[in-house]
Amino acid sequence: MTLAPSTAPPRPTPEPVLGRAKPRAEQLLIGLFTAVPSLALLAAVPLTWGWALSWTDVGLAAGFYLVSVLGVTVGFHRYFTHRSFKANRGLRIALAIAGSLALQGDVISWAADHRRHHAFTDKEGDPHSPWLFGTGPVALARGFWHAHTGWLFDRDRTNAARFTPDLLADRDLTRIGRQFPLWTIVSLVAPALLGGLITMSWWGALTAFFWAGLVRAGLLHHVTWSINSICHMIGRRPFTGQGRATNFWPLAVLSMGESWHNLHHADPTCARHGVERGQIDISARVIRIFEQLGWAHDVRWPTTVRLARLRAEPAR
Repeated sequence: MTLAPSTAPPRPTPEPVLGRAKPRAEQLLIGLFTAVPSLALLAAVPLTWGWALSWTDVGLAAGFYLVSVLGVTVGFHRYFTHRSFKANRGLRIALAIAGSLALQGDVISWAADHRRHHAFTDKEGDPHSPWLFGTGPVALARGFWHAHTGWLFDRDRTNAARFTPDLLADRDLTRIGRQFPLWTIVSLVAPALLGGLITMSWWGALTAFFWAGLVRAGLLHHVTWSINSICHMIGRRPFTGQGRATNFWPLAVLSMGESWHNLHHADPTCARHGVERGQIDISARVIRIFEQLGWAHDVRWPTTVRLARLRAEPAR
């Protein structure tokens, strides 16, 4: 008896991990927007004791930091990357714009890089693991630099078609992603404009641009990069999960709860990262407010059963 040939459709070829290489011009711009805020952050230390800082600058810097950091933590990370909750259209657009003000790339590229990080955590393919070069002192120093900043200068680009097809299908997000240069300008110019209007002076505009624009962006960059570097090297690991993600309490407030990184890698879609007693998680509080207002729903809050299952066995 002759068997009929199989009519099952062939399996589609999986999308490659990497997309087209970053052009040199893009690498140059990444270097510019990485170096200038960082240099401004260093220059801020002696200027703090001088005359180029006012309460207006402090208030504007704090306000723009809060908006942009929550845009990254609540928006880019917990919502767009991990779908820890569902949001209405207005909140979705607001979170995409707020995250874009952090000067860390457009929402789709950011989420693609982070999903790739979770797919290959601390292994070959992870875009920013500090453990890719070995465990010796020199290798760890090289790994720390790579995880903290160096990976941004790699020519490899994460393939968004493989990692974020859902975001690419969202016309609002693709439009906001294309507008990233505009949101970069807004993020730097808006503080200067407000500073000038509040003080009615060009000097007020200049100092607000420095503190609430450049220094604020530089501080936020290093806080975010520290989650990639420090929070995969130093700290406690009370929960089991992929890779070597840790909890590092000194960054808890500045990172809005992102530095409780160990549970996040054990339960990536959980809306709360700081689940143990005393662990401040401002991002989770903000999500709770959105839920109470009816803007967010289907929030994946932690449960005692799930946490017990994920908890690491005590060392003997």
